[in-house]
Amino acid sequence: MPATLHVNGLTVRREPQLVLDAVSFIAAPRHRIGLVGPNGVGKSTLLGALAGLVEIESGTVKLQPNDALVGWLPQETERRPGETVVAFLVRRCGVDVADAELQAAAAALASASPGAEDRYSDALERWLLVGAADFEARTAEIWHGLGLAERLLTAPMASLSGGEAARAGLCALILSRYDLYLLDEPTNDLDLDGLDRLERWVSELDAAVVVVSHDRTFLANVVTDVVELDEFSRRANWFAGGWESYLEERSILRRHDQERFEEYDTKRRGLQSRAERERNWATQGVAKAKRKPTDGDKSARQFKINQTEQLAGRAARTQKAMERLDVVTPPRESWQLRLSVGSPGRSGDVVARLSGVVVDHGAFVLGPIDLEIGFGERIAVLGANGSGKSTLIETILGRTNVREGDRQLGPSVVIGEIGQARRQLHGSETFLRDFTDVTGLSISEARTLVAKFGLGADHVLRPTQTFSPGERTRAALALLMANGANCLVLDEPTNHLDLPAIEQLEAALAEFNGTVILVSHDRTLLATVAMTRTIRLADGRIVVDHAV
Repeated sequence: MPATLHVNGLTVRREPQLVLDAVSFIAAPRHRIGLVGPNGVGKSTLLGALAGLVEIESGTVKLQPNDALVGWLPQETERRPGETVVAFLVRRCGVDVADAELQAAAAALASASPGAEDRYSDALERWLLVGAADFEARTAEIWHGLGLAERLLTAPMASLSGGEAARAGLCALILSRYDLYLLDEPTNDLDLDGLDRLERWVSELDAAVVVVSHDRTFLANVVTDVVELDEFSRRANWFAGGWESYLEERSILRRHDQERFEEYDTKRRGLQSRAERERNWATQGVAKAKRKPTDGDKSARQFKINQTEQLAGRAARTQKAMERLDVVTPPRESWQLRLSVGSPGRSGDVVARLSGVVVDHGAFVLGPIDLEIGFGERIAVLGANGSGKSTLIETILGRTNVREGDRQLGPSVVIGEIGQARRQLHGSETFLRDFTDVTGLSISEARTLVAKFGLGADHVLRPTQTFSPGERTRAALALLMANGANCLVLDEPTNHLDLPAIEQLEAALAEFNGTVILVSHDRTLLATVAMTRTIRLADGRIVVDHAV
């Protein structure tokens, strides 16, 4: 039965920082709430608090009914050592817990323990509610519908590619039967077919959904309401009416805020200027009046003194009028990524060439591939999960063993990369040490640069592996800017970036005059960035290669 979530005054603190302050909203059945805000504002923390996994300082999180089942999808697919895919699905859908409780309740019933009948009845009801009775049959049907090989069900989760793991997560979602869903970046690594399936599944749910996503097309197609977390106040603002309505209303609110401040500032400046003039006139008038008048007229002298005293009184009244103004503070500007990728110079005409290349990647075979990439081309590499996109990128970069054919990287090619796994910075030292080792920058130069990417003093002395997904992506972008490149290789670059940063990335790509090889399922990004060529893969082969 779909549940209603009531969040009232929820406050979370991670000393000494206030993360969330008095956040309140309601998620009712069939409400699909998009939770937005810049990286680091507390979106994942809020989902964790709603799931009961993050300690709250004050406020309440209540479900009606209070025994409703809550499903939480974390930002990164959890791959436990030794866990098979089917075990992952069982765990993610809550079947393992329900099954264990049912067996324990059955044992208690057999031993005639006090209260065993009620316990067994409750356990059986929960077992049925999570869909355990027909779980195996539904798994086979959905798994096949997602185009995944049956053999993968018994494979370790750790052996799956990013796309396969994403579809395993999607399978778990479709299989699950929860009363409320908390989804953290569910679109990451999904191909276009997977995105379509996810959108249809979310749109058809009777349950309430609270979703964090950077995918603008997904948000536009799915959400009914938007909750925006403010990075300065740490509070939540509610916008009803869907994504486009939110964008329009937010724009209007920001314009009105600016207009209110400008109106206040104009009044304040006018009164301040008038008060200063009146004080100056009064001061000058008193000085002149007190000097001995040339005509000896004492009454005229006193009249002038009275006038200047009146001017002084007017100045005081103007000052009080200025103090009575309702103070309006200027709208605060959010931090914005300012990304520009400098080129170290033009590469040769041929950036990369693959001739009859065949690559074995486990059971998957890429090729044979014949491909030539010229300088200045902007290539979108498309295809379903598992079609070989990332393997093709790794092959172009020389990171795979070629079984057949010839691979060449052109002269003077300088690669700038954002990899799917964000693995360029992965040492055990601090991020600052990693960054200076890779870039050759001095400590002060590195600190200055990474600060432009929102990585401050609290980041640079932490190990890189402790970074959040969004922080790792911003670190990779900082690397691009530090090293320069004449060939950008971007594998799902928008994963984990917030919306303003994605827009800055789009602007930087528009200005870049080198070669771009882009793997992405971000439909808005693909529509915004002008590409010159599209390559589509299927089953390890190039099936489409044409100029745009």
